[in-house]
Amino acid sequence: MTEVRRATVDDAAELVRLRGLMLASIAGAEPPPGPWQDAAGETLRDRLSDPDEPMAAFVVEAPEAPGSLAACAVGTIERRLGGPANPSGRVGYVFNVCTDPAHRRRGYSRACVTALLDWYRRRGVRTVDLRSSEPAQPLYRSLGFQPTRDPAMRLTLPAEPRD
Repeated sequence: MTEVRRATVDDAAELVRLRGLMLASIAGAEPPPGPWQDAAGETLRDRLSDPDEPMAAFVVEAPEAPGSLAACAVGTIERRLGGPANPSGRVGYVFNVCTDPAHRRRGYSRACVTALLDWYRRRGVRTVDLRSSEPAQPLYRSLGFQPTRDPAMRLTLPAEPRD
């Protein structure tokens, strides 16, 4: 049986490393080192330090390397306006699901996402969204996720000069 645990601030560096691997799988090349890593690490240390924070990460440790992570799944809870299908307006968003290539095909991502879904259930979240790569869609479908009719769109605003 795979042992999954909730991530702590001590896992921030490994979660950032796995994020780089996930981004590489999407873009086809590893992202260059840069300020994104420091910013991601700071966000994780800040948000994972509070157990009541509406962000959680669940991880599986690499069996042969204590302190290293084999897999992770991160998620947040957002409170939107309620509607007929979701009166509370609480929506979960799953992101940063990644398994280190040396540990794939062992069910680690499934175990992490399942733990994250249980966390959402305990917090009364009824709607959970995610974006998926094509290869990961069978995993998410097997967990009950379905495609939506709403196409995703994005706007990237220019950075404001900082004082």
